Amino acid sequence: MFLREIATHHLEKCYAINSIIVEGKPHIVVAAEKFNKCLLFDQSGLLIDTIWEEPGGTMSIVPLPGKIEAFLASQRMYSPNDSKEAEIVLVERERQGKWNIKPYLKLPFIHRFDILKTPIANYFIGATIKNEHKGKDDWSSPGKIWVGELEEDLHSPPILTDYLSNLTKNHGFCKRSSNHGEYAVIAAEEGVFAISPPLSHGARWSYEQLLDTPVSDILFVDFDGDGEDEMLALSPFHGGQVSIYRKIDCIFQEIYRHPTSLPFAHALWAELIGNKEVAFLGHRKGSSRDLYAITYDEGSYKFDVMLKDVGSTNLFGYCVGEMQYLVSANREIDQVGFYRIEGIP
Repeated sequence: MFLREIATHHLEKCYAINSIIVEGKPHIVVAAEKFNKCLLFDQSGLLIDTIWEEPGGTMSIVPLPGKIEAFLASQRMYSPNDSKEAEIVLVERERQGKWNIKPYLKLPFIHRFDILKTPIANYFIGATIKNEHKGKDDWSSPGKIWVGELEEDLHSPPILTDYLSNLTKNHGFCKRSSNHGEYAVIAAEEGVFAISPPLSHGARWSYEQLLDTPVSDILFVDFDGDGEDEMLALSPFHGGQVSIYRKIDCIFQEIYRHPTSLPFAHALWAELIGNKEVAFLGHRKGSSRDLYAITYDEGSYKFDVMLKDVGSTNLFGYCVGEMQYLVSANREIDQVGFYRIEGIP
């Protein structure tokens, strides 16, 4: 298996990636972490439009369920040291070259957020990386999980409740599905938490702690094909330890630890390629800031380098017909890369 480059574009400190529908077709949105642009591409990697020139500081891009040409995005979240003015904006396309961008939620220090769909409602969930900031590298005020039910038209901001507090370096986030709808898994110094929205209007949110060790980012992948997902965890905060956990006797237990540190491990994505689940992992520091494909074969985990020294910070995969593609925000070289996945592992 290898990645064949199909297009690259310059975008300084590129970071967040997601997909939205424009003129009836899926498109890719990529935005910068620092003061810079948000760009729209088609699935061939062709630059279609500039959604905004500034202010950047975008950690999350979230399409509005059931809506086209519209999404929510964070802005002014430049870093854990510069995010007091962070907010979420509502972005809607009017026509080519014209996007309406309106304030939606003022939420300082917002790092990750998403919309969880359930049979009864859509719910907002947002994770702030800290609550206050007194100086560089100040982590004395832990982050929080903010939740709220969305109105049916999704355009009105929710009334937020501080659901779960005291999560230091509240960084990792992924969305999962169950028989009851979608839920979020969040990682912090205090561990990994699965957070589920109410099962009926007016009911309470619930959470389960999956791990009690510090974790920076998480991904769930059925590496061995047994029908049960393993947890791929990067730790500690922006750290280089890569571990895989399996649920044994109802508890996630570490079954593998990569022997080599991958400094500032950050980017994660999983794809079913052929008949095998493959995890992609990128790290941002060290002598080589490579992008790996992780597979499981004959009882062992294999790490293969897909791209050399790109410093990927986020990944996004999609299909066009039978072809599979991967977009990488190659932040450390200021490049958005579009790649076709070729070969079966």
